[in-house]
Amino acid sequence: MRFYAQLLTASCFAVLQTLSLATPVPDIFQEEQFTRRDLSVETVKRELGPKLSKGSLIFGPEDPLYVNATERWQTKLVPKIQVVVQPAKEDDVPTIVKYSNKNSFNFLAVNRGHGWTDDVGAFKGLQIDLASLTAITIQPDKKSALFQGGVFGELVIKTLWDQGYVTTTGSCTCVSLLGPALGGGHGRFEGKYGMISDNFIKLNVVLADGTVTEASAKKNPDLFWGMKGAGHNFGIVTSVEQKIFPRGPATWHYHNYAWTGDKLEKVFTEVNKLHNNGSTPDELSVEFGIFLTNPSISTTEAILSYTFAFQSSAEVAEKYLAPFNAIPAVTNTSGDIPYTDIPGIQGTGIGGRLCAGNRSRILSTAGSQVYNITAERKIYDRWNWWKAQYPDIGNQATMIHEGYGTTAVNRDFKAEDSAYPFRDDHHLVLFSVNIDQAPQLADKAKEWANEVAQIYNEGQPGRLPNVYVNYATGGEKLENVYGHEAWRIKKLKELKKKYDPLNKFRYYNPIVKNGI
Repeated sequence: MRFYAQLLTASCFAVLQTLSLATPVPDIFQEEQFTRRDLSVETVKRELGPKLSKGSLIFGPEDPLYVNATERWQTKLVPKIQVVVQPAKEDDVPTIVKYSNKNSFNFLAVNRGHGWTDDVGAFKGLQIDLASLTAITIQPDKKSALFQGGVFGELVIKTLWDQGYVTTTGSCTCVSLLGPALGGGHGRFEGKYGMISDNFIKLNVVLADGTVTEASAKKNPDLFWGMKGAGHNFGIVTSVEQKIFPRGPATWHYHNYAWTGDKLEKVFTEVNKLHNNGSTPDELSVEFGIFLTNPSISTTEAILSYTFAFQSSAEVAEKYLAPFNAIPAVTNTSGDIPYTDIPGIQGTGIGGRLCAGNRSRILSTAGSQVYNITAERKIYDRWNWWKAQYPDIGNQATMIHEGYGTTAVNRDFKAEDSAYPFRDDHHLVLFSVNIDQAPQLADKAKEWANEVAQIYNEGQPGRLPNVYVNYATGGEKLENVYGHEAWRIKKLKELKKKYDPLNKFRYYNPIVKNGI
């Protein structure tokens, strides 16, 4: 069973109801004057099947393929998929969209199902499964590659590495390339090359009416701007041309630690020094610091697990890690391995803890520039209180601190040149608690998650709350997700009117929820 499922790609979603618009709806967007109440798999096969390429599949809940095709990372709220259509070629996607529009079917494009926003739970209709669109073609100049919309992290990383190249991807290899990319896309190479979307050259986009267009600096530059940070709102990306780079060192250095809670202040002090508020060493790729339960170390208190990855030799990396080596650790392991093995050793590879699917989770998140050590201590102490009071959820919780090498994010790219709004956020935090074993404690888990976010944001006086769109849970203020500058929100809403006037793509942290 494909546990990693389908991640939301390029835009994803559609909605049936017509919205109140400030401008007339173009004829091309007008739907038929009837609605089929139910999606019949056999009807879709009969009507749509002959229009699709050989090898395309259409199936429903009774088919053995359905479970894998609709599996998701987050199961607290899931889309209601009546029919799955798996196109064999890119050209099939606009055909599926036009068919769905003609018959007033909602459609949802999916690749690997790691998107966790609550908004997706309101969807009901036809899923466009991009899993077969996995071609990767290095271009003749060897400076870019064309990636189809169904590719995912591990496939991209290994395919390019074997040919001597790398590109920007998300840090978890189980997720798609485009899912995180359309929200900006944090990853291990952003310190050198910027975020994933910073490396877009052009995107082939299927719009809400089923037409196909190119988004690039030369063609539809306004749409290109929007796709780089808010792309889930505008269309389905069937392929993207993206920059690639020589792969660099044959091996990377990793170092993993586990500390008890009394070392928290020392650890975060050194992490802040290492990052120097965004001026990170060129060799630093990423570090993840995680609060979690490890019964082999303590049954009553959380531990602080840290993993560092450097694009360098051990000799270079360990100079930066010397202060951490001086902090007595419960466990301490390190080594030099190819980049392709780094995600696995850091727990973000396929089969790793962070990629485990089919879980019902309560989540909260925040972005920051530096770690507030007082806030971290308060969250940690309260963590142990929650763990003692409610062990059924306390033992199932994690809080991930993501610290990337971010030098190129601001050095090489201007904030106004893309829809991604929070380039000054050098760190992300994500709190998660699995409630599968204690669904009766869902409200308590939510209370805990909200408390963590509140403490974290209160530890950043003078800064408005920022939420990375790919980590947003669906209830956040629009400005907290897409930027606090009024011009950003205005521009995004104008793009929605132009490219998606019926707001079909509205189930992934939408710019517009109830009207344009």
